[in-house]
Amino acid sequence: MTIPDEWRGRLPHDLAALLDAETWQVNSTGCAAAYVFRIGHLYLKIDGRDGSNSLIAEKERLEWLRGRLPAPDVLYYGIDATHEYLLISEIDGIMACDQAWREDMPGLVRLLAQALRLVHSVDIASCPFDERLERKLAAARQRVEQGLVDEADFDAERQGRRASELYEELLCARPPSEDLVFTHGDFCLPNILIDRQQARISGLIDWGRAGIADRYQDLALAARSLTYNFGPGWEPLLFAEYGLAAPDRQKLDFYRLLDEFF
Repeated sequence: MTIPDEWRGRLPHDLAALLDAETWQVNSTGCAAAYVFRIGHLYLKIDGRDGSNSLIAEKERLEWLRGRLPAPDVLYYGIDATHEYLLISEIDGIMACDQAWREDMPGLVRLLAQALRLVHSVDIASCPFDERLERKLAAARQRVEQGLVDEADFDAERQGRRASELYEELLCARPPSEDLVFTHGDFCLPNILIDRQQARISGLIDWGRAGIADRYQDLALAARSLTYNFGPGWEPLLFAEYGLAAPDRQKLDFYRLLDEFF
């Protein structure tokens, strides 16, 4: 299909002119925006301006990452009275959550560790994006107070609990220090694209939460996502390939708990 009827006549004119002749496909895998479309070799994200997140955060991070890491290019960003629009380039490759990887799980885990090391190697001296705990805990508290935390989406072990209760638990579990690096912020397998034939990382997507934070922000979510998609038993190899001889289990638990609020 071309521009879906629900968006025809509603898109900013300059954006519509770019996309009118292209084929639109709804995409719902691994994306946080309200609407995501694959359009030819591009992706369009559309989100309401009344939401708790903003696409401008991803736009700004993608522009800063240009030349630093393999990430999409920003081709268009615009707003109107009700929505934000972000058009980005496609990254070739298959998602790290593709079940075809069951044929070579050690190879996949090595590539995930390589991607983690690549992201964490970015120099943070000039990074303008602060995702350290002081800011994240304040944002988590605000989301609890505004009723924006999706309690139905909690991990299985926390189902049935209240966000306010978990926030108090989060404060008590706060680590005494942070090992700061540049982090992706949502290092889950659907956000990692791989050229399987060349056995290399093609790129990473969904950068809206990237910034300076403890490396365990990424390590915790990577390990959780690996287990979710392929079952238990692969975490030790992931940490070993990353170069972590003795993972800090308390930090792993803390950053998984922190993720419940976002």
